[in-house]
Amino acid sequence: MVQHLRRVTPVQLPEKVSDGPFQPVLASAMFLRSLIVLVAMLLPPISHADTPAPRHLFYPGEIWPDDHGIHINAHGGGILLHEGTYYWFGEHKVAGRRGNSAQVGVHVYSSKDLYNWKDEGIALAVSDDPASDIQRGCILERPKVIFNERTGKFVMWFHLELKHNGYKSARSGVALADHPTGPYRFLRSFRPNAGVWPDNLPSDRRKPLDAAEQTQLNQYLFDGGPPPHLAFPGDLVCRRDFQGGQMARDMTLFQDDDGRVYHIYSSEENGTLQISQLDADGTAPSGHYTRILSGKFNEAPAMFKAGGRYFLLTSGTTGWAPNPCRCFSSDSIWGPFTYLGNPCHGDDAQTRITFDSQSTWVLPVAGRPAQFIFMADRWRPDNAIDGRYIWLPLRVENGMPAMEWKDNWGLETLNGAAARSASP
Repeated sequence: MVQHLRRVTPVQLPEKVSDGPFQPVLASAMFLRSLIVLVAMLLPPISHADTPAPRHLFYPGEIWPDDHGIHINAHGGGILLHEGTYYWFGEHKVAGRRGNSAQVGVHVYSSKDLYNWKDEGIALAVSDDPASDIQRGCILERPKVIFNERTGKFVMWFHLELKHNGYKSARSGVALADHPTGPYRFLRSFRPNAGVWPDNLPSDRRKPLDAAEQTQLNQYLFDGGPPPHLAFPGDLVCRRDFQGGQMARDMTLFQDDDGRVYHIYSSEENGTLQISQLDADGTAPSGHYTRILSGKFNEAPAMFKAGGRYFLLTSGTTGWAPNPCRCFSSDSIWGPFTYLGNPCHGDDAQTRITFDSQSTWVLPVAGRPAQFIFMADRWRPDNAIDGRYIWLPLRVENGMPAMEWKDNWGLETLNGAAARSASP
C-alpha cells in the first residue's frame, strides 16, 4: 500500500489571549484549531492505491499492477535473474506524453515468482546537465542488464539517441552499478567497433569507399530511399562507418553458456544486424563482431539458446506499427542464420502483427530447462505509458520456436510446452 502522510501546517498560538469582550470566542476558536491539528496528526495516513491481490496467472495485454497497484512502467525491457530474484528493467514512460523521449530514465522491478513485481524505483536517471549524453529529452531505449562475475558489477547497455538529434546518433550507452537495482552510474555512449572490421567481411572489401561507391550510397540514402526503390547497398554503410563506429539502434544482450556476453543490434541504417562480443568487463566491445542478415531490415532482436542452437527473434522495420515476427537459427553465435518463418500460431489477424506487439526479450525460466517466455511490447505512441506487455509461453518443436495466444496462463503451462518440445 502506498502511504502518503498529510502535510500539516503548525498553528501558531499567541502567548496570551488579550483581554476584551471577544476573549472567550478567541479562546474557543484557538482550542478548536488545535484540536483539528491533533486529530489530523493521529488519523491514519492517506492511501492512494490499494495493495493488489497476489497474482497467480499472466494476463497478456492487460494492465499489470505492481506492488503499489500501479501499471508496471518498464517498456522495451529485459530481465536479469540474480541470486534467485528476477529484475525487470525497462523504459519509464510519462503519462500523456507522445513519442519516445526519456523524461525519467530506466525503471526496475523485482520478483520471486514472475507474476508479482515490486517497484524498486529508477535504476538509471536521466540528467539535467546539458553536457550529458543522457540529458532529459534524449531517446533511451531497450535497456538490458547482465551481472559480471569477474568484476562483481551490474552492467547496463541501452540504445541512445542524443537530444535534438532524432534517430541520427545511433549510439550505445553503458552504465554500471554495485547492486542490481542501482543506482546505475552512466559511463559513456559511443558507436561500437570504431576502427574494427567485421570478422566476416572479406579482406578485399576492407577499405574506404571510393568515389563511385560514395555516389551509389548517396543515391540510396538521399535520392531513392530504402527498398523497393533501390537495392540495399551491400557493405557500403558498414565501410562508411569504419572510422567513427557502427550504427547501433534496437538492441539486446545475450549471455552464452560459457559466460561470454554478446551485444546484438540493428545497424547500417537498420538494414543489417551486427553481433558483437563484449570484453571481459562487459563494458566495451572486444574487437570481434560479425554482420548478419544484411539488407533484410530487422529490429527488436531477442536471442535465446535451446538444444545447442541459437535462435533469434526479430521484427520488421515498420515504425510503431506491429508486423509479423521473424525467427532465425544458427549452430554458431556468429551465424550464418537461417530464416525459419513466423513463430506465432493462430489466425491471420494475430500472426501478421505478432499479437499486436513487438519482441523485446526471451526469458529462460529458472529451474525449468528448455522452458521460455516470449516477452513483447504493445506500443502506444500517443500515450506511451499505456503500453501493455505480451508474455506468452514459448516452446521449440522440431527445431522451430512457437507461441500462441492465451488470454491468461500460468507457469504450469510450460510443462506441457516442454513435453511437446521433447516429443518426436
